Amino acid sequence: MTYQPVVDTFAVPVPLDPWSAALFAAAFVAAAALTARRAAYGLAALVLIQPFALYREVFSTDVTMPKVVLLGTLLGLSSYAGIWRTLRERPAPLLLAALGAYLVAMLLSFVHSAHHGATARETFKTFEYALLFVTAYLCYRLDPDDALLAGAVALAAIAVASTALAQEALGAPSGLYVGNAIVPRIAGALEGPNQLAGYFEVSVAALGALAVWRRTPLGSAALLLSACADVLTFSRAGLIGLGLVFAVLFLVARGAALRALRPAFAGLVLGAAGVGAWAIYAHSASVLRVSFGETEYAGGVGGRGELYRAAWRMFLRHPLFGVGAGNYELELGDYGLFGVRTHANSWYLQSLAEGGAVLFAATLALIGCIVGTFARALRASPWALAAFAAGLCLGLHQIADYLVFYPKVGGPWWLLAGIGAASIAARTALAAA
Repeated sequence: MTYQPVVDTFAVPVPLDPWSAALFAAAFVAAAALTARRAAYGLAALVLIQPFALYREVFSTDVTMPKVVLLGTLLGLSSYAGIWRTLRERPAPLLLAALGAYLVAMLLSFVHSAHHGATARETFKTFEYALLFVTAYLCYRLDPDDALLAGAVALAAIAVASTALAQEALGAPSGLYVGNAIVPRIAGALEGPNQLAGYFEVSVAALGALAVWRRTPLGSAALLLSACADVLTFSRAGLIGLGLVFAVLFLVARGAALRALRPAFAGLVLGAAGVGAWAIYAHSASVLRVSFGETEYAGGVGGRGELYRAAWRMFLRHPLFGVGAGNYELELGDYGLFGVRTHANSWYLQSLAEGGAVLFAATLALIGCIVGTFARALRASPWALAAFAAGLCLGLHQIADYLVFYPKVGGPWWLLAGIGAASIAARTALAAA
């Protein structure tokens, strides 16, 4: 068998069949039963399942395991009387208002949308994120089991990192081309290397903040594997984001953060050794810089410069409401990029293009509310610190990547935000008692 550093993967819709339908039904019932027994069980299940979608198509939309588990968890939460009142506690109303404004801005983008189905899908995705936030908030507010939840975050990160590192031997979905050499860029259970780096920004923020409070062998293993795999994504923005997570934890916790992050530093060293090995294999230091021109290998994704220019032209044509959420990739041919179908590689430019000034303002307000809310409560709990670090770093990372487009990144982020908000509310309620 010949080793292939890159194995082409193609997204092919898989229709819902009886076996997958039975599996989804079982997951729904299990999530509802677990949540009704203990809210912490439902939240842990949501954390564990986010990176593993099992996409199945029904009526031109995707049914996934995270969606099914989310609905089951919400059903389980309905067995608790009076829990919805806790959403009135700070900081939930502010974050929900920011999410609501973002959702309204997406709905307004229907004004110029030529592809209403795409706009509806993106709007429903935002609604799903809102449900994830609410569900995480309610579950943690009801049953704040930090040990169980920390274990779930660690197990999910270990599973994702393991699927990614396995691609060093089995072949990755994309690669770097250095002369005649091809260097794999691992992605694991995520859609691509940049998306994997975004997922690790969220998980390492949580794992690092938890380790500041209390270190565990499972958490240390997750930090080591996550940092190692992150380096081998060769994502420049991802590495900068990971560095920012470390910087935030250090600025808040100082020496405790340095001790807590030792496994992550060891993972960085192992990942750097892997990069060095690939540089030797490629006979080029270019691997270390990761500065390659656009290649035809990844087909259909274009270059950032031309994608940015197309986004700007869309905004200029429809400056108030944009071309419609989800329409960017479908309209590229009308803006000079033929045969290209992808997003704008920037959350902010995507917002300008698809939702105009309205959605762009809502996006900035959403990021500002998240970062500002948790910045005021950095020492309230490890979850608040983690939510601040993840929000700040993802907000900056998405200048150069559009990560919330992918539920495997956006889902964990909003779960963390919900947990962080609930931890602040719980502390405030305790202080007032």
